[in-house]
Amino acid sequence: MTLRWMLVLGALGGFLSVMLGAFAAHGLRSRLAPEMLAVFQTGVQYQFFHSLALLVTGLLAVQLGESAGLRWSGALFLAGILLFSGSLYVLALSGVKWLGAVTPFGGTCFLAGWLVLAISLWRHYPAQ
Repeated sequence: MTLRWMLVLGALGGFLSVMLGAFAAHGLRSRLAPEMLAVFQTGVQYQFFHSLALLVTGLLAVQLGESAGLRWSGALFLAGILLFSGSLYVLALSGVKWLGAVTPFGGTCFLAGWLVLAISLWRHYPAQ
């Protein structure tokens, strides 16, 4: 993932998080059962947090210089958003239960993204 894409997708992910959160609050509240609305909102929250993580990772690449670790971290955050949040959105809106099996893969991408980010920062700032 290029630095440009990382920054743009982080910003667009934040935009979509706000839009989807408003849609849930105003358009879905009367149409979804409370537990499915909560599932949708969980997707929005994780998308928002990890859109910020994607944006920060891109800004770190601007500051520290691009690296494979930062690119991988950004790609993993994006994959997590698509798999985790995306599966929760579809689950909440369609009721298709088998998509719940996809959600943990997105969560694993989030975890891996944070771990790769930590390793990249550790390597960039050696012990002094």
